[in-house]
Amino acid sequence: MHQVEPGLLSNKLLAALPRKDFELLLPHLATLRFEQATVLCEAGAEFDHVYFSLSGMISLVIVMRDGKAIETATVGREGVVGAMSGLGLYISQVRAIAQLPMFAARIASAQFRKAVSSSKDIGILCIRYNEVLLAQARVTAACNALHHVEARFCRWLLQTRDRAESDTITLTQEFLSEMLGVRRTSITEVASKIQAKGAISYSRGIIKIVDLDALKAMSCECYETLREQAL
Repeated sequence: MHQVEPGLLSNKLLAALPRKDFELLLPHLATLRFEQATVLCEAGAEFDHVYFSLSGMISLVIVMRDGKAIETATVGREGVVGAMSGLGLYISQVRAIAQLPMFAARIASAQFRKAVSSSKDIGILCIRYNEVLLAQARVTAACNALHHVEARFCRWLLQTRDRAESDTITLTQEFLSEMLGVRRTSITEVASKIQAKGAISYSRGIIKIVDLDALKAMSCECYETLREQAL
């Protein structure tokens, strides 16, 4: 996991922009560090800022009226959160939360809209990446409905490992239960089962992936599908 502040071009979308378009954004981008579980935007709120992830992982979480929540998509260095605010007033339908300690480049939505109005390429970026997030949400919804919690747990750990760029991840049972939409007792049972198979070690909120191949074998096909979408 990055401890040193990464450069702006660590984000694949920013790196892919033509130089003239990137320079429209550059004066207004601020690199910030966010601690785990920091809420970047709450469901029902206007996106005041756009976040280009430079490291770590952002979770997009649906929140029910009773407070229950479940993750629908994730954003790493390949993506951006709040980009549709570049096309006009945008009310978030999800809670955007830093799943891991992370760095992100932040730009005010008003400044981002000005850049979009001057750049066809930045506007296309907004629409195309929104399609990626919608595709992720569809796969995740199917995974949550059709696959056993053990396979989903493994899929989620693999995704998180890819974004953290580390085999050691700090995650509480409470956080895991919210991301997967299951009870904490279910997380305890599943983690113990996977640990007994030698794929992970789990103690005091720290998960260490011991056997990557074994973890992949226990995951569902959704891991590879979501990974391909993020490339």
